[in-house]
Amino acid sequence: MSYNADEDQIKDKLQQLRCHFTWEFIIEETEMPDLENRVLEEITFLDTKYKVGIHNLLAYVKHLNGQNEEALKSLQEAEDLTQPEHANQSEVRSLVTWGNYAWLHYHMGQPAEAQIYLDKVKNTCRKLTNSSSYRMECPQMDCEEGWALLKCGGKNYERAKVCFEKALEVDPENPEFSTGYAIVVYRLDGFNKTPEISGEFCLDTLKQAVRLNPNDAYIKALLGLKLQDVDQEAEGEKYIKEALTNASSKTYVYRYAAKFYRRKGVLDEALRLSKLALEETPSSAFLHHQTGLCYKSQIIEIKKVTNCQPKGQDKENINRIVPLAIEHFERAVELKPTFEYAYTSLAEMYAEAGDHRKAEETFQKVLCMKSLDNEMLQHIHFHYGRFLEFHKKSEVDAISHYLKAIKIENASIDKDKSINSLTKLASKKLRRNASDIESLSILGFIHKVKGEMNKALECYERALRQAPDLGDVCACDP
Repeated sequence: MSYNADEDQIKDKLQQLRCHFTWEFIIEETEMPDLENRVLEEITFLDTKYKVGIHNLLAYVKHLNGQNEEALKSLQEAEDLTQPEHANQSEVRSLVTWGNYAWLHYHMGQPAEAQIYLDKVKNTCRKLTNSSSYRMECPQMDCEEGWALLKCGGKNYERAKVCFEKALEVDPENPEFSTGYAIVVYRLDGFNKTPEISGEFCLDTLKQAVRLNPNDAYIKALLGLKLQDVDQEAEGEKYIKEALTNASSKTYVYRYAAKFYRRKGVLDEALRLSKLALEETPSSAFLHHQTGLCYKSQIIEIKKVTNCQPKGQDKENINRIVPLAIEHFERAVELKPTFEYAYTSLAEMYAEAGDHRKAEETFQKVLCMKSLDNEMLQHIHFHYGRFLEFHKKSEVDAISHYLKAIKIENASIDKDKSINSLTKLASKKLRRNASDIESLSILGFIHKVKGEMNKALECYERALRQAPDLGDVCACDP
């Protein structure tokens, strides 16, 4: 495309648009195949009244993959759906599609065609808001942006939440806005990343969404899972069963029902539902991970029943199940190379199979990933510490990784587990040697982290008595 003043003007106008090309999604390049796969799954298997947005997102993904002609076809599908889905607000809903058309034609070196769609946007903004700009502030646009951010992965969830909140401020009883908000709150609550989102708050948003969308099986399945999270499993199972009897969104309902029954311990049913969903969506990284977790739970159950000493048929069952779990975890990370949880699951199964080299390589691979958040780092350090302690029999290295998890300033389940594991390990070492300075200082540090300052000082003083030349008590901190 030749570069001239007219194109500069077009670029200035394009940057004012509210559409996928200006929403600045955070997407790793390696996540693109998984994102496209999830978008296609949603188009095929999720029964929803709001499919315009997902076709727009597919167009954007196609463009990023260098498939501009395919992107144009997806935008045409979005345009064809706008009138039937949003008859009373088709012009507003068309703004995103027209904006994407304008950007796409610009990137294809077709400035005249881009200008046609810019004019459509400007004329609609003038008609609806008496504004001469190329963007419109309204709840429908906030909602469209929220859905797009939500689909593009966890790094975009906080912004998606803000978009749905803005939309709900204007129209708090809107079923679509409520559904999007409930889903993003549920996912943020699952990540434990937003302090203001409690289990109870998440539960309330899901109940509101179910009230406004009584026929939406997908949102009912999420409500069932959240009720299970807050120890209302019987109530949650009612919603899961209700969702399963609904004909809509079967593949998605199977996924979440499988997760529900796995956590309940009904592993045969969990596996049955996972496999049903996999038949429809064999390229789902999420489902392969969930299926692997079902097999992992079977292994844990056998070990629990046999007091961690499986023999005979129990040992044979574990030997049969471990490769099945590995197969699904390997497929999950192949489909989504940034799937951190799947890497730790895979490393644990390699260790279970006795392949310490592969386990070590897998832990190192995930530890070296870019942009790991604090909670994920804690998760990896805790599970790596377990591997080092119980499989490599390296207490020193295990202590190092438990400490790394604990020292991260972030409250999480894995931080609590690391504290518990480190406490047990230090206590065990003290039983072997009551004068072990490192173990005393570690226990002092743990008490300090827990806010138990008197107990912390007691441990530090004991450590100093063993080595008075250490000086300052703070020097005892590991």
